[in-house]
Amino acid sequence: MKKISTAFAVLSLCAVSLQSMAQTETLNLWPEGKVPNSKSNSIQEKSETDASGILRISGVTVPTLAVYPAPKEKATGAAVMICPGGGYGILAASHEGSDFAKWFNDRGISAFVLKYRLPKETAMEHQHEVPLMDAMQGMKMIRQGAAKWNIDVNKIGIMGFSAGGHLAATLSTHYNMGPKASQDAKANFSILLYPVISFTPALAHGGSRDNLLGPEKSEELIKYYSNELQVSDQTPPAFLVHAMDDTGVPVENSIEYYLALKKKKIPAEMHLYPKGGHGYGMRTEGKGSLAGWPAAMEGWLKGMGYMK
Repeated sequence: MKKISTAFAVLSLCAVSLQSMAQTETLNLWPEGKVPNSKSNSIQEKSETDASGILRISGVTVPTLAVYPAPKEKATGAAVMICPGGGYGILAASHEGSDFAKWFNDRGISAFVLKYRLPKETAMEHQHEVPLMDAMQGMKMIRQGAAKWNIDVNKIGIMGFSAGGHLAATLSTHYNMGPKASQDAKANFSILLYPVISFTPALAHGGSRDNLLGPEKSEELIKYYSNELQVSDQTPPAFLVHAMDDTGVPVENSIEYYLALKKKKIPAEMHLYPKGGHGYGMRTEGKGSLAGWPAAMEGWLKGMGYMK
C-alpha cells in the first residue's frame, strides 16, 4: 500500500508540474458585439494540421489571447506576447506559437499567444488597422492582469515571426501614434524572427503587404507600415534572427530595422545565419549554425534581466 501511495504522490506532483506549464485559459480580446472595425460576415474559422505537424488557422475574425503563466517557483516576472506568422492570411499557431510558450515557461517567463484577426475586406472596415488593434489590446490585457499572473508591468515583451514579426514591429513603432495611442500597449522589448519589416518594393513580402492593406493600399500606407521608417527614440530594444538565404522575406528587412534602431541608440542584437530559409521556428535540424539561435536568445534574455 505504501508503494502505491508513493507512486500516486509522484504522479500527482508530475501532473501539477505539467499543469503549471500549460495553457490555463483563453481570453476574448473584445466584448461580444464590440469588436472594433468588424462587419457582419459568414467567414468560418478553420484549423488544420499539415503533414509536417504545423497547425494552420484561417478565417480568424474573433481574436483571443491564450494564457501560459510561468510556474510560480520559476517565475522571473517577465512575460512575452507571441504573434504567429502566416502572411496575414493564416496563423502558424503551433511551431510559431504554443511551442514557444512552453519554451518560455520552462525558463520562468509567462507567455501569451495572440490569435489576431486576419485582415479581410468582407469582414472588416479599414482592415489594415485590425491586427494592430488586436495586438495593442492584448498588451493592455496582459498589463491589466499582471498581478494575477505574477508579472512585472515593466517586463512585458512581444515576439513575432514573419508577418507576425511585422505585427510585433508595428506595435513597437506605432503604439504611440494616432488617435488610439496608448502607453499601456507598449512592449518593453521585442523578439523578431525572420520578420517582415518593410513594405517598400525592394524589400516587401508582397503577400503580407497586400493581405494587410487590401483595397486601401497606397503609397502613404506602404510608408506608414514600413517599420524601419517609423523607429523613434521610444521604440523598445530588439533581438532579431534571420537567415541570409531567406527567399520569402529578404534578410535586409532585419538589417534595415537594426540600423534604424542603432541610429536612435536603441539597444539591439541581431543574429544572421548563412542558411536556414524561412519559417523554421525551432525546427533547425540540418540548417547548420542556425541551431544555435535559441541559445543566443536565452543569453540575450538573461543579459536584459528577463531570465535568471
